[in-house]
Amino acid sequence: MHKIKLLFLICFLSFFLISCQTVKEKTDAIVEKENKKLSKYIGKTSAELKIDLGNPDENYINAEGNLELIYKTKKYGISCERKFELNSNSKIIGFVSNGCF
Repeated sequence: MHKIKLLFLICFLSFFLISCQTVKEKTDAIVEKENKKLSKYIGKTSAELKIDLGNPDENYINAEGNLELIYKTKKYGISCERKFELNSNSKIIGFVSNGCF
């Protein structure tokens, strides 16, 4: 009986570890796809960004004096926030994406 419990425990743990790895791989693929999609805006102007994404939901000047445009959406009840940082020439120099897939 002890061997059966041990075998069951080993099978359960193996399945759990494999499942976690699969979820991690899928999540990494989604993040990579999102980063690739947003990377095309680096070096573009705010006008080009607004053509594709529309007007931002928020904007503000950050500590470095650069403008940040924030786009917020919701998909399946999960909030998505994309921030784009623009330099003084209105060129996009960086972005951050949270909760987007």
